[in-house]
Amino acid sequence: MHLFYAPNASSGIFQLDAEESKHCLRVLRLKEGSCIFLTDGKGGFYTCVIHDISEKVCNVEFIDKQEGYHKRNYRIHIAVAPTKNTDRLEWFAEKAVEMGIDEITPLICDHSERIIFKPERIRKIMVSAMKQSLQAYLPVIHPAIQASEFIQKEHSYHKYIAYLDEENNRPLKEIYLKGSDALILIGPEGDFSEEEICQAKEHNFASINLGKTRLRTETAAMAACHTINLLNE
Repeated sequence: MHLFYAPNASSGIFQLDAEESKHCLRVLRLKEGSCIFLTDGKGGFYTCVIHDISEKVCNVEFIDKQEGYHKRNYRIHIAVAPTKNTDRLEWFAEKAVEMGIDEITPLICDHSERIIFKPERIRKIMVSAMKQSLQAYLPVIHPAIQASEFIQKEHSYHKYIAYLDEENNRPLKEIYLKGSDALILIGPEGDFSEEEICQAKEHNFASINLGKTRLRTETAAMAACHTINLLNE
């Protein structure tokens, strides 16, 4: 199955953008009449046939559309401190999309080693992961925000903060309610500061741990995402 991303997909005949046209025609070498599938990244899953092609342009014809393709009954939002090495956060974003996630927010924390974040490359990685895993929803990558500011915002999700502390011994799997939307804060390698933890508690974030071992930031974020998906199976 060949899945392409077409955020402005519509019924009738429409044109793939330059990047998707190139992938279709030059990489996969598909021909007129070939059946392909599109997603608009908002739950729409289209069945199409290649209608006509030129050197750089691929036009496709709408055949069928499914709404809410493989939509889950819960949402996952991971707010995570950008890692010192950007490829580790990119790894998390890719694998989280494959597994199932709805929103990612980079958090600038008191102990953050990286405070500059450029979302363009990660978004491209997320689009690729969405297509590779045959999904119809493209997660949102939000602009980076100060942790203190993010904590104070209104959130409709059930809220959790993961950090290392001997007294913080409540595993996520024991307090998460199946089917509920989850927002989980993941700190930097130096963990959240005491001020950030206290502020989160004051704003009704439940304290959780993700196991008995100390995890890297991207591993902790992946563990949180996996746990929520697993508990909802």
